[in-house]
Amino acid sequence: MAMTVSIDLAKTAFELAAAEETGRIVERRRLSRRQLEQYFANRSVSKVVMEACGTAHDWGRWFARRGIQVLLLPPH
Repeated sequence: MAMTVSIDLAKTAFELAAAEETGRIVERRRLSRRQLEQYFANRSVSKVVMEACGTAHDWGRWFARRGIQVLLLPPH
């Protein structure tokens, strides 16, 4: 099952919510940087949605190298 994951980026902790294709949220987590990388290594994620901020572009490239579609939202 392909999931969409929404991430709230921060300096040391990341909040995420994972949704099924139907839009139903199936998981919410608070992860460290290392845990975030492990999370994506062990799941089938098709899209990541993040607010465009200083580190979002770096993370976006990290996800794109893994074949995950990235959507950056304007920060308003």
